[in-house]
Amino acid sequence: MGRTKYKAREELLNFPVRTRVTEVTYKRLEKLVAESNCQSVGEVARKILSREKILCFYKDITMNAPMEELASIRKELKSIGININQLTKGYNSAKEEAHRAFYILKVLEQYKPVEAKVDRLLLLVSALAEKWLQK
Repeated sequence: MGRTKYKAREELLNFPVRTRVTEVTYKRLEKLVAESNCQSVGEVARKILSREKILCFYKDITMNAPMEELASIRKELKSIGININQLTKGYNSAKEEAHRAFYILKVLEQYKPVEAKVDRLLLLVSALAEKWLQK
């Protein structure tokens, strides 16, 4: 069974255009490929020739440190939540009141660092909001 024919025949790339460029020009094209939504140098060249938009993506490296800290806080809060869930399970399975009191005290210990983490998190988020929501 053969392939189905492409419906939009006017969009097919039927005509080859060959050219040579200098090393500097080729490096610029490769840089555009790395920074854009294009997959190849040929696609970049086609978009330039047909005057289509090339979407370029730039990374703001000044945001690396705050993003790493946010990820770290997220990881710590997640591990605290897991510990609290385990202690809650122990509390619910405990029959004696003394054992339940033990689990309550342990949960209280787990909650103590949460406030500092949330405060730091709110500080980071407000700083990010100021930076990104500038007018």
